[in-house]
Amino acid sequence: MPAPRTPFARQCLAARDRIGPLIRRTPILTDPDTGIHLKCENEQVTGSFKARGALNALTALGPGAVVVGSSGNHGIATAWAASRLGADATVVMTEATSAYKRNRIRRLGARVITCAGGNNARGDRVAEIAAATGAVPVSSYDHPLVVAGQASVGFEILEQLAGATTIVVPVGGGGLLAGVAAAVEVAGRRVRVVAAEPRAANDTALSLAAGRRIEIDPPVSVCDGVLAQTPGAFTFPLIRRLVDEVVEVGEDEVLAAMQELAVLGLTVEPTGALAFAAARTLPAAAGTVAVVSGGNVEPAEFRRLTGASRYPARP
Repeated sequence: MPAPRTPFARQCLAARDRIGPLIRRTPILTDPDTGIHLKCENEQVTGSFKARGALNALTALGPGAVVVGSSGNHGIATAWAASRLGADATVVMTEATSAYKRNRIRRLGARVITCAGGNNARGDRVAEIAAATGAVPVSSYDHPLVVAGQASVGFEILEQLAGATTIVVPVGGGGLLAGVAAAVEVAGRRVRVVAAEPRAANDTALSLAAGRRIEIDPPVSVCDGVLAQTPGAFTFPLIRRLVDEVVEVGEDEVLAAMQELAVLGLTVEPTGALAFAAARTLPAAAGTVAVVSGGNVEPAEFRRLTGASRYPARP
């Protein structure tokens, strides 16, 4: 692996080494119908890739109180990491977020506060709590330590699949996308990085087209994990420089991908099927990997969306 050339590149490598013993090296499976490889972060600790960034951030920051905004998975991951490290965690969520995810966060010992409005209003509430209590705000996507932790997904893919040619990554605020793209750059591999975004929540596509961060109204999509209203201030420059393409995906395409993954025995939430949905629209090519980002979905909702007669057991 080439020597890292920037402080952030070194931070990504440090994160990989720091969290490696504490997270799962998730498997790569292959969809037999399309040949698309699936990086199964739905089998990660806490059920999503978010465990990587949250654990890296809280470990590096040390003991103390943190406050985060989350649609669910970052909150679950932060609560889990805080419980391991003896930290105090508060999670701010909009009123529209999943009760299933809110309850998981509470069971892990974190405090949950709900607010009206979209993700921007949630961010304002996080800032208010941080100012009032001294808790450290840790963005779900726009924090260097979080992005560095997510880069470990990219490092693993490149180590597990020597023939990787394209990595398709879901994007909301851009933490996972920026991290994977940074890992590809650090590794010096000629691998295309493609963003997958809901057509109904396409702030990244609009921002890249405009050459600047665009803010959209609070979006509505079945992909509740990627409802950012604007790309992150830290992540957007990385995405603009390192990402090759954005594929916008319709709601029906996401649900069809989710159903296909269920047939393969994978419990995947809608956002977790987003990259696979996008990958299925690309020209067939060997070495295409879709990051299945998470599997935290309430069992009855999973059955409703997929038509599955059973809820696959999580490893």
